[in-house]
Amino acid sequence: MTEPAHDLHAADAYEQADLAERRWNLLVLAVVGFIILFVTATSFRFALSPPSNVETIVPATLHLRGEFIEENLGTVLNSDGSATVRFIAEQFAFVPSCLMVPAGRTVTFRTTTPDVIHGMLVQGSNANTMIVPGYVSQVSTRFDKPGTYAMPCHEFCGLGHHAMWGSVHVVPLSAWPGTGTAPVACSPR
Repeated sequence: MTEPAHDLHAADAYEQADLAERRWNLLVLAVVGFIILFVTATSFRFALSPPSNVETIVPATLHLRGEFIEENLGTVLNSDGSATVRFIAEQFAFVPSCLMVPAGRTVTFRTTTPDVIHGMLVQGSNANTMIVPGYVSQVSTRFDKPGTYAMPCHEFCGLGHHAMWGSVHVVPLSAWPGTGTAPVACSPR
């Protein structure tokens, strides 16, 4: 006896579907394997640390000695005309919360944190970085227009995260209040 023709076609269709599914399974496994390999390779390439300005600091002694003691926080004009801003991000505030910078100059923000991961984003500029405990984050930008720019924390840092805002107050160089090498800030430290 011969099998009906419709049974032969059904068996052939099932074999074709099974073959197509096996091909898709292999393709998906290959893509997932490539992604895992890529992530692993880049992790070792960057030594499991941030690929930017890799400068470490001891968070526990941050306020006792070194660059981020209270007297050094704020903005300093450098001899080459640029400005360096130092501040600390901590739950749930930037210290100092208002940073004053000169307009028309290169401004380098240097920051760190003693507690958890934070973020810094100066709206209206390209200043955007993560602030990771144990590392000094550094980003440079230029503000050509005087004004006040909002600076929220953009990494969730706990229940008070929504209230963690600072500001960058850009003033013309002619109105710069600083004299000498003492850091300037527009709010108390």
